[in-house]
Amino acid sequence: MTENRPKSTSEKSFKESQKTVFSFPDSTHLTKALAEFVLHAQTEAIHKKGKFTIAISGGSLAKQLGGLVGQSSARWDKWHVFFSDERIVPLDHEDSNYRLVHAEFTSKVPIPPQNIHHLDVALLDQIKALGETPPNETAEARETREEALDNLSDDVAAIYQDQLIQDLDWVAPIKDSPKPPKRRVTLTLKPVINRAARVVFVATGAAKQDILKTVLDWNEESSEAPLPAARVRPTHGTLHWFVDDAASAKVNYTKTPFKL
Repeated sequence: MTENRPKSTSEKSFKESQKTVFSFPDSTHLTKALAEFVLHAQTEAIHKKGKFTIAISGGSLAKQLGGLVGQSSARWDKWHVFFSDERIVPLDHEDSNYRLVHAEFTSKVPIPPQNIHHLDVALLDQIKALGETPPNETAEARETREEALDNLSDDVAAIYQDQLIQDLDWVAPIKDSPKPPKRRVTLTLKPVINRAARVVFVATGAAKQDILKTVLDWNEESSEAPLPAARVRPTHGTLHWFVDDAASAKVNYTKTPFKL
């Protein structure tokens, strides 16, 4: 059972024209296009702000970012990498998103270590402190992030259906995640994710068919958002779905040919 509530200002301002779905025949084509898209966003961001700020999740997305490795147009010294969510575990723990992203992506490119903003391991036993925006994050977070990249699942970052209403805090602690490990810290929806210049979801494989259809074919006029992913509606930015044909087989929403 879901609670009907008035749409927030950010939800009202989102238009379907801000959303595009790119479907590719396989993960190879998707990975190549994703790299082109991110590099285009990087170039625009550096031109406007002198840096490129990106928030990414873990999962299979880390491997798909491998398409960026070896790209001559990448300005790695201008990148600032954040994590849209993180499990509260040591950085070398098998559940750590930082560990996964480091193994699959950041260890293979020359991003300055100080520009990779992971959780403070000194605060692993202080979940409330981890959920507070740290001093060196405040100025960075209060600028619109250029890019937010996420895998598609039943959560966005680590935000679950009953944790959607979050209007003030930029970072939130999660003590009882439905998925293990229970303790996490996450960027929040309205203040951060929905203020990004671009939000990108990546979904591949037939196992994603039902969840992708649920999110993309949702009629907001008839029901509450079925999953947190449907609540991602950038206030002034754009929303992009990079999916393969296997994942999008059941989706009725119009697919757009990929081009920059």
